[in-house]
Amino acid sequence: MRSKRAAKRNGRSGIIDGMSGKQQWIAEAYRVLDEEAAAISELRQRLDGADIERAVKLLLGCTGRVVVTGMGKSGAIGRKFASTLSSTGTPSMFLHPADGVHGDLGMIAHDDVVVAFSYSGETEELLAIIPAINRLNVPIIAFTGGAGSSLSRAARVTLDVHVEKEACILSLAPTTSTTVMLALSDAVAVAAMSARSFTSHDFAELHPAGALGRRLLLRVEDVMRSGDAAAVVTEEASLRDALFSITSAHAGAAVVVDSGGKAVGLITDGDMRRHLLRDLTLMDKPVTETMNRNFGKVPAGIPAYATLKLLESFHPDPGTRVGEAPVVDADGRPIGMLMLKDLVKAGIV
Repeated sequence: MRSKRAAKRNGRSGIIDGMSGKQQWIAEAYRVLDEEAAAISELRQRLDGADIERAVKLLLGCTGRVVVTGMGKSGAIGRKFASTLSSTGTPSMFLHPADGVHGDLGMIAHDDVVVAFSYSGETEELLAIIPAINRLNVPIIAFTGGAGSSLSRAARVTLDVHVEKEACILSLAPTTSTTVMLALSDAVAVAAMSARSFTSHDFAELHPAGALGRRLLLRVEDVMRSGDAAAVVTEEASLRDALFSITSAHAGAAVVVDSGGKAVGLITDGDMRRHLLRDLTLMDKPVTETMNRNFGKVPAGIPAYATLKLLESFHPDPGTRVGEAPVVDADGRPIGMLMLKDLVKAGIV
């Protein structure tokens, strides 16, 4: 029975004339991409910029929340639109029309704006909540392919997402229409984002747990090691003292400070090994005899992601690379230590 159904499906999809099933599937995929791309291009040609302007002005003038609603596939696009608005500076939420007629219309207030998604513009569940929205005198922005539909007539602004046909081989399943609807809703969301002068820092504020949020919000002080986790010794300390300090801090280097607490040198555990292989008596001599005075410093207050290039640039000698550096304040005093592993742990790299 299963093979008969498969054969029927294959026959309906046109796998004939010597073309293999795989070739036909690929051809169908390319056709869908071409048709949907063409539909977006056609939308771009006929779209009235004044409609977008009116829609964006309504979004910008909303002192409450943007309430997005829609059923089925159109509703799925609406959910995405609400999410995009919320993450780009326009407070938004999604209301399912069926829930709306059972009490959730209380979510809509007088200072809100409603954005309704319905390709036909005649979706029964959606039309059922329109009278209540109108009684609140809340403006409606409609994304619909039915320019003369009931939804369009009730809307303050109609954004026409009409397409000639669906890319579905039966021209039934929402495919091209939802692609056009998604593209236009993205265009409106980004236009509103631009009108708000929404910056990458604003975006990061709304995505603190994301990679962008970590990159833009974390400062070097948020990821550096300080206190007992930072190896700091004075100029009077011996190389042995520096070694103990590095070991105690589980670090890879120690910063040397002068009597005023200013960083004047750096010595890594690799430096120590190289020096001691040449002369074991250095162990009890002042660390100033072996420390590197030409070392890189990371200024406090800079974004954590910006320190990666700094660490990579701290190459005192050809063929060597310093993986750890002191973080210093405006007076050059170390307030912590930073290494590449700290950036990896924080998710910066």
